[in-house]
Amino acid sequence: MSPDYEKTLGKKIQFNRKRRGLSQKEFAVLLDRSEAWVSQVERGVRRIDRMTVLEKVADVLDLPVAELAAEAPVVASTVMEPPGASRLRLALSAAHSLKAILGGHEPPDLDKLREDTEHAWALTHEGNYADLAELLEDLVPQAESAARSAPEGERPELFRLLATVYHTCSAALANMGEPEAAWIAVDRSVVAAERANDPLLMAAGEFRLSIVFLGAWRYEQAARASGSAADALEPLAATGEVEAIALRGALTLQRAVAAGKANQADDAYEFIRAAREMAETVGPGRNDYNTEFGPANVDLYEVSVAVELGDAGVALRAADRVDATGLSSERQTRFHLDVARAHAQRRQIAESVASIQAARRLSPGLVGALPAVKQLVADLTTMSQPPSDELKSLATELGVL
Repeated sequence: MSPDYEKTLGKKIQFNRKRRGLSQKEFAVLLDRSEAWVSQVERGVRRIDRMTVLEKVADVLDLPVAELAAEAPVVASTVMEPPGASRLRLALSAAHSLKAILGGHEPPDLDKLREDTEHAWALTHEGNYADLAELLEDLVPQAESAARSAPEGERPELFRLLATVYHTCSAALANMGEPEAAWIAVDRSVVAAERANDPLLMAAGEFRLSIVFLGAWRYEQAARASGSAADALEPLAATGEVEAIALRGALTLQRAVAAGKANQADDAYEFIRAAREMAETVGPGRNDYNTEFGPANVDLYEVSVAVELGDAGVALRAADRVDATGLSSERQTRFHLDVARAHAQRRQIAESVASIQAARRLSPGLVGALPAVKQLVADLTTMSQPPSDELKSLATELGVL
């Protein structure tokens, strides 16, 4: 990337906005964005990460989109696949269900399957994808075989376990930037949940699917997946069934994130408010379907949504109220990364780096796997000329050039 920040995309947009005689507020209205969003883009602290948005900016400025794209900061990073990604893709590629239907099998060891499934979730939350891949290479075919060979009365529980195994696979692949493979895993989880006749587990699959869509920048699909599942659960939640309320709350948080990414601020904050009411009913200390839904998680999502909307001040004030100690290392890691993004939006480089380092101490595997972290570090080096030794060291360790 060029060390001359005056040549970056933000400066180019600012110059042409002024050329057209537009204030930031007027420009924001034409783009259907917030004034804060425009300010952050022009200052180089927010990246335009979708071609459709860049095309709209170019159209408003009456410029060829190629002219804007040519000015964007170019970030190079080493092509380094997260440990376990290839093995997880291969684990999904084998015809396990076909072999399970056609082959002879030993009676399933239910206790061992339950233990291994719980261990798979623990490895997923830790970001230990190498060990997870090694476990799932055996666990996926074992669970497929068990679900199809067990006596009829045992099959619902085994299909529930199979669905949960595929949830772990999907969560890991989504974190590693593998949305296509993660989508396959989610689809199989929903089929297994349906075979178990477990509508709540099916809804948990839609929760995972919305995460996959968010990671693939398919925000409308994420909103549709989470919204339709949340609406479907409404009658069951109205009966007071806590698991249904928790799942509906978790899906509502996904709706909030999708709205935030789509710059729909009123909807995003309204979904956060609705989720908070559900969390008060559910109470703390639960982890229904590995969603970790509860009051603390709603607080974390409020920070995340505020960052997506460019409300860095709101995000940092909300972060001061967060107590995430009861949540998994994965959720705590994501919280620190959202705080890092908020500091970056305010050009507080040192504070942002410190938050990334806090995230790395919690889950180095997850931080190293998330593509968005490398982009954030690259953006920080663009803002900071020259970058500090700590930032340069972080960029080197994450493979950002």
